[in-house]
Amino acid sequence: MSAPNKQASAARNRSFRALLRQVLHLQESPQRTALAFALGVFIAFSPAYGLHTAMVVLCTWLFGLNFVALLAGAFVNNPWTLIPILGATYWTGALLLGRADTPTFDWHDLSFSGIYQQVLPYAVPFALGGLALSVIGALLAYPAAYLLILRYRPPVHAPVAEPLPPPDRVG
Repeated sequence: MSAPNKQASAARNRSFRALLRQVLHLQESPQRTALAFALGVFIAFSPAYGLHTAMVVLCTWLFGLNFVALLAGAFVNNPWTLIPILGATYWTGALLLGRADTPTFDWHDLSFSGIYQQVLPYAVPFALGGLALSVIGALLAYPAAYLLILRYRPPVHAPVAEPLPPPDRVG
């Protein structure tokens, strides 16, 4: 490889690393990264299903937070955890409202109107439970993420000064 090609390749690698650092916010503090993750967990438990990714993008844009950390927090809610989160969300809201009824669903009327009428009585407990679990999840996620970041992120060292030369005199 010729010298100009090596220089161009090195420049591309430097710019790619700079872009990667910028996207991942690797230069940001552990507190800020943990905050982004905790906000993602808040979004994961929010009852705004179908809008989680849009909420992550909006928070990244509005607050300048780490997109990857926000998205990782939001992915706490995924296909494997969706049903337990939905159940916990409703039951938490029902508990907070003092409701003891068990949700039922009539599978014979699957029209939009029929589904709407069946789901509507459970909307308030679901929203309240989602808000409560969002706050609890974010409050637990922040210290956990912060400690993990401190443990696994290499520390940023200040530039080390050159050692002083030895004195000219002997003895």
